[in-house]
Amino acid sequence: MNSLLRYNMLAISFLLLLLLLLSCSTEQKMETTMDHVKSLDLSQYSSAMPDKPIDLLFIHHSTGGQLLADKGSDLGANCIYQSHPNGGGLRRLLEKNNYRVHEASYTSMIGDQTDICHWHAKFKNLMDKILVCKNQDEFFTDGTKNRVVIFKSCFPNNWIESDGMMPGDPDSCDKTLANAEAAYESLLPFFKEYPETLYVVMTAPPLANPVLSKKDRVVQLIKTAMNKPDTIEKIGRRARMFNNWLRDTEKGWLKDYKLNNVVVYDYYDVLTNHGKSNWSQYPTKGGSDSHPSSDGNTIAAGIFVPFLNASVHRLGRYD
Repeated sequence: MNSLLRYNMLAISFLLLLLLLLSCSTEQKMETTMDHVKSLDLSQYSSAMPDKPIDLLFIHHSTGGQLLADKGSDLGANCIYQSHPNGGGLRRLLEKNNYRVHEASYTSMIGDQTDICHWHAKFKNLMDKILVCKNQDEFFTDGTKNRVVIFKSCFPNNWIESDGMMPGDPDSCDKTLANAEAAYESLLPFFKEYPETLYVVMTAPPLANPVLSKKDRVVQLIKTAMNKPDTIEKIGRRARMFNNWLRDTEKGWLKDYKLNNVVVYDYYDVLTNHGKSNWSQYPTKGGSDSHPSSDGNTIAAGIFVPFLNASVHRLGRYD
């Protein structure tokens, strides 16, 4: 009996090792196909602040509010904060760089729904309101317009469950790769109508790496080896593929877009430490919470401001 038990244990160990090798091989092949991304080259444009004040609207929920906030303990309301324990200080940096920062978040007409499946209807139906949004449901009445519009979905949008069927549905909240791509494709005709406005897509921040039990890890290895679509590894890789597609100017979202008024800031890539993982390298609560930490947000804010400045100079319509 003992010999049979040892034999079974050895057989199981060998099977798990084989599955692990197959999983690693599959992942390496997938990662190789995702590494070659041609991002927008802004090196020829100045990263100095604009010489005139620019009104800027950021449409966000919790992670965006925390990114904007200083580090501190004021929890604010509707995810609009002056300070937060996860604060990254982006608002202060933007204000120092000649931007007047406005926000729309939970409970407001503009900011209440920010999943990827909501952007098509929002920009189609509310563009006039977006351009004059001062704060939540307050709007400019003196002719002032937001010349920069930043919009961001939150981390649950990176849980892309399947590839889906092309061409996808821009208004469907089923989390498929096809639907996500269709949603962003649907926005370009709207942005094209406002060439004087800079639209900045901030990619959704990454999810914290799911913590699996030993049993769940074995199940995931088996699913990976069997090419099942819903493994944790595949969901992580799919998030990477989608965010790479957004910023890839050669083969991705903007490959055929001729104007200079749309750019992508890859918040996801920054917070995964530029490809070290497909999951957040700056989670909170001991790694279980996908909200980025203050350290991660501070790094992201420091990278974002010169990126935005160069994008504004590239547009050249901020006078």
